[in-house]
Amino acid sequence: MRVELLLALLPALGAHGIRIIQSNDDGWAEQYLRSFHNALVASGHDVVLSAPAENKSGSSSLDAEPSPRRAACQYNSCIASSAPIGRNATSPRLNWVNSYPVTSIRYGIDEIAPPFWNGQAPELAVTGPNVGSNLYIQVPFSGTVGAAVYAAKEAKIPAIAFSGSSGGTLAWNSNPEAQRSKVYAQLATTLTNAVIASGKPYLPEDVFLNVNFPAVEGACTQASQFKWVLSRINMGLFSDRDMQLCGETRLPNEAVVAAKGGCYVSVSVGDANDKTTASADKQAVVYKKLQSLLICLP
Repeated sequence: MRVELLLALLPALGAHGIRIIQSNDDGWAEQYLRSFHNALVASGHDVVLSAPAENKSGSSSLDAEPSPRRAACQYNSCIASSAPIGRNATSPRLNWVNSYPVTSIRYGIDEIAPPFWNGQAPELAVTGPNVGSNLYIQVPFSGTVGAAVYAAKEAKIPAIAFSGSSGGTLAWNSNPEAQRSKVYAQLATTLTNAVIASGKPYLPEDVFLNVNFPAVEGACTQASQFKWVLSRINMGLFSDRDMQLCGETRLPNEAVVAAKGGCYVSVSVGDANDKTTASADKQAVVYKKLQSLLICLP
């Protein structure tokens, strides 16, 4: 059955209600994160957000116990002299942790989310969309990627890290909602739902997806204009061959996809053990799940 049909049937199949833990490294009050959260909830998912209290970009896989806040949270989204962990008073599934992205998703998985789900664990972890790309040599340093890798490697939860090239931070309550934030949320939800529609296990063990969206500009201003390309994280000069696809045994590097221009989204199959490209057999599993979305890079 094609992915598009499965997505349309999600509510009827009962597949729309999975438990998702969400985080990022730009901060819990960043608009990209909140737009994606709202889109996931609108799709019928039960989403708990657990993200840093402030922008912690470039934190990689740092992890430290949260401490009390002295200053207000990002965009004055919590008051000064707050506890190490807090939540939105009217939307308790929106939580902040005064530490790094890895710490925030760890607390989300272990402590914050389970009470909402009768003690059950998340079924999927999503991070981002990051404000700015996370491509190739940026990947090891990204907190957005670091949080997804923690979920995949340490918690054994399938994980997807999303990043968008269009930069410039935005507060959660900026009005009107930025078009780039809406488009990235729609795209991230499309891929998330495609992974879910493919059935469990959603991803191979110790695998994460590193997904990068190009800038929302020019001919790429609506989600329907974007195209999906299976890619790799590192160049792979000395790596084993990739799965055979589009007549090649080397997938395009995600930075090459980004440099191509046009509306191409790179979807790299990452190895959570070292943040490089996963093996060909695991690429093939992901390709089979997403093949109805994917095209060859011209």
